Amino acid sequence: MAHIAGVELPKDKRVVIGLTYIYGIGRTTASKILDRTGIDPDRKVKDLTLEEEKLLRDIVTTEHIVEGEMRTQMAMDIKRLMEIGSYRGMRHKRSMPVRGQRTHTNARTRRGRRRGTAVGKKKG
Repeated sequence: MAHIAGVELPKDKRVVIGLTYIYGIGRTTASKILDRTGIDPDRKVKDLTLEEEKLLRDIVTTEHIVEGEMRTQMAMDIKRLMEIGSYRGMRHKRSMPVRGQRTHTNARTRRGRRRGTAVGKKKG
């Protein structure tokens, strides 16, 4: 099993898919990494040699921001937006949709559970 950037890659998946288990690496980045290393994207993770694993590990850790460092950077970016008082920062502060989605209806994911539902009238 390949261990890259603190993540165990699933051994029965293709390498291009296995790399996406690392936070901060998607399909496009995984394909670019495999092009640079010359590894066939259709090979399984369990079929990688130790040299290929080491090559992947070196490229991912040196040239890409992944896992904890990526999460920290994103949190700092959001914090900076909130501190400077930008529109996006204010939306983050209020737990509202940030990218222009409608909020009159929907937006339940960001706004939370519905409260204050009307109680039905008593009959009789």
